[in-house]
Amino acid sequence: QVQLVESGGRLVQAGGSLRLSCTASGRTFSGYVIGWFRQAPGKEREFVAAISWSGYSTRYTESVKGRFTISRDTDKNAMYLQMNSLKPEDTAVYSCAAKFGSAGLESPNEYNYWGQGTQVTVSS
Repeated sequence: QVQLVESGGRLVQAGGSLRLSCTASGRTFSGYVIGWFRQAPGKEREFVAAISWSGYSTRYTESVKGRFTISRDTDKNAMYLQMNSLKPEDTAVYSCAAKFGSAGLESPNEYNYWGQGTQVTVSS
């Protein structure tokens, strides 16, 4: 049974930093893409960033480029989202998800496995 567990979300002031973690278990993830999505109250789930399990390929939504960095540690089956220069508009529940292959990696509907999410709140 595949499980994704996020951690690291909390309240932080604007301009601050957070590192979110996503620990995966239950299968081998070779060939998979791990994505981070976020959902703010009253808004649709939004793609944030994704990384191939190999680590060779990453993608970011425009609003986080230069501020967020996605990475992975295959020895620990863990993925990370380093978030710097946080803004109040980054406030959301952040979830990690996994899918096989890179097609449609910005679409949440393409992902098979999801974590429960972690709350990030950025105060102004």
